Amino acid sequence: MKTALLLLLILLPLAAEESVRPGINEKFLDPDLKVDDWLKRFEVESREVFDARRAVLAACEVKPGMRVADIGAGTGLYTRMFAEAVGPKGWVYAVEINGNFLKHIQARAKQEGHRNITTVLCPEDSTGLPPESIDLAFLCDVYHHFEYPMSSLASLEQALRPGGVLILIDFIRIEGKSSDWVMGHVRAGEEVFRREIEDAGLKFDAKLTVPGLKENYCLRFVKPE
Repeated sequence: MKTALLLLLILLPLAAEESVRPGINEKFLDPDLKVDDWLKRFEVESREVFDARRAVLAACEVKPGMRVADIGAGTGLYTRMFAEAVGPKGWVYAVEINGNFLKHIQARAKQEGHRNITTVLCPEDSTGLPPESIDLAFLCDVYHHFEYPMSSLASLEQALRPGGVLILIDFIRIEGKSSDWVMGHVRAGEEVFRREIEDAGLKFDAKLTVPGLKENYCLRFVKPE
């Protein structure tokens, strides 16, 4: 059943899927986006996934030689960390919908001597990655920005090699517990996102405990062999 669904998604025009959250990426689609403004938001100790970045990296269990996709790479914080972790025989794809982020990542890679990073400018409904090209897909506070989750997940499932892993980090969304910002910004909670990813053909493997994450949860999925 899931195989048939995936084939249907591949064969149908991507435009057939309606946006689940129109306008959520308006700021990130701005051609005049200023990366410095986002550096001040993303790479600061007050941001949980920045403060806990080393613990997050450890949870990903990245090994030398792996091919990793940082989906929604933003300022490239995790892209650079993955580049160090996979070593010279590995590779990292920084995937983004805004070219200004990618230019910044390219400049930092050159400055820091990372020669194992490829930037990928993707559309809103696809990762833009070749089939079976990656061992690990990393989505950190990004999945709730997927306007076309069915199409994007079909693309992501194709890009993973058999046995490949998807790591999902996103905001805990619970009525009466989560902040007003999360309740208004994030369209659904953990159970919904997990079900959508499973429906795309990936198997839920574990909910990971990551030291330092209190406002976010971390799930691991595996593409069946």
